[in-house]
Amino acid sequence: MRITHVESFRLPLPGAEPPFAWRRGLLGSSPDGHAAVLRIGADDGASGVALATRPGMAAAVEDAVDRVLREALTGRDPRQREFLWHHMWELDRTEEFPLPLLGLVDIALWDLAGRRSGQSAWQVLGGFRTKIPAYASTATFRDLDEYLDVATQCLELGYQAIKLHAWGDARRDAELGHKLRAHVGDGVPLMYDGSAGFDLPDAVYLGRALHDAGFLWYEEPMREFNVTAYGQLARSVRIPLLVAETSDGAHMNTADFIAAGAATFGVRASATMRAGITGAMRTAHLADAYRLRAEVLGDEIPSRHLAMAISNTTYYESLITANPVRRRPEVDADGFVHAPTGPGIALPAGLDYPSALEPYVET
Repeated sequence: MRITHVESFRLPLPGAEPPFAWRRGLLGSSPDGHAAVLRIGADDGASGVALATRPGMAAAVEDAVDRVLREALTGRDPRQREFLWHHMWELDRTEEFPLPLLGLVDIALWDLAGRRSGQSAWQVLGGFRTKIPAYASTATFRDLDEYLDVATQCLELGYQAIKLHAWGDARRDAELGHKLRAHVGDGVPLMYDGSAGFDLPDAVYLGRALHDAGFLWYEEPMREFNVTAYGQLARSVRIPLLVAETSDGAHMNTADFIAAGAATFGVRASATMRAGITGAMRTAHLADAYRLRAEVLGDEIPSRHLAMAISNTTYYESLITANPVRRRPEVDADGFVHAPTGPGIALPAGLDYPSALEPYVET
C-alpha cells in the first residue's frame, strides 16, 4: 500500500456572525477568509482528509503541499503513521511549519485509517467512552451583567460547566470570577482561561482570587515560553493549573511543564496544537503516567474523537461566542457530546466544499 497523491483544496470560510472579541490586546474573530483541506490518497483507493481553518492556513497548506509534502509523502506506506509522524518532525527542522500545519498530515492519515477499516477514528484509537459532558467556553463579553446573563443561558441549555475568557485585567477578572460563583452557586464547575494575558505578579494575584472563588482550573495565564515562571506560579497559588496549550514541541515540551511541577491540574491535548492525533495521544499518555488530566482543546471534529479516546480528559470544550446563546449542534439538551459514528474523522458540515470532498463531510 503506497501513497499516490497528496493534494490541497482551498474553500471559502465565512467569518463568525456576529463577530466576537477576545481579551484586550488580541484580535477578535476572523472575517471571511479561506480554509484548506489536505487529502492523501493511496493505491488501494483509500484516502483521508484534514481541515485547516486558522487564518493564513489556506496559502500555507498549498505551499507546503506543492513544495515539500507531495514529494516527501508519495510512495510511502500510509499505514506507517508512526514513521510519517517522525518524518514530519524531520521536515519541520528546516521548514518550521506553523503548529496547525505540523499535525495536518497525521490527521489525514488517521482519517484514512478509519475509512479503510470502516470505523470512526476514536474506535481505531481504542476508545474509552461514548459520551462526555461539555462545558461552555465563553468568548469575551462586554460587561459583568452580560457574562452573568450568558452563564444563566448556558446552564439552562444543559451545559454542565463554564469556562471564562475574560478581559485580561487581573483585578476586573478576579471580580468577575467571584460574582460568577455567587451567581451560579457552589455546584457548577467553573474554569478560567487567561489566554496568556499576564505577567507573573498579576497571574499570582488572579490565581489566588480564583482559588478563593472555587474555580476548578486556571489555564494559560502567561505566555508558555518560560517553564520556570510557570513553576513559580504553581508554587505561589493553590488553584490547579492547566498548561502547555500553545507551546511548540508536543509531548516533549509538555514533559518540561510536568517536570517543573507546573501542571498541577493537567495539560492540554489537541490535534491542532500538539502535532496531530498521534501527538495528542502521546501527550495524554504522558500526563496519565503522572496521574494528571489531559484536557482536549477546542470543538473541532478531531477534538470529539480525542475526547472519546483519551481516558484522562474531563470535558468537551464548546465555544460560546454570541448572546443570545446558541448551543452547539453536537451538544445535546443534557449537555453531553456523543461519539461520532461515521468512518474516519470527517469534515464539518456547512462549508462550501468542492464535489470531490463531499463524500468526507459528516452526516
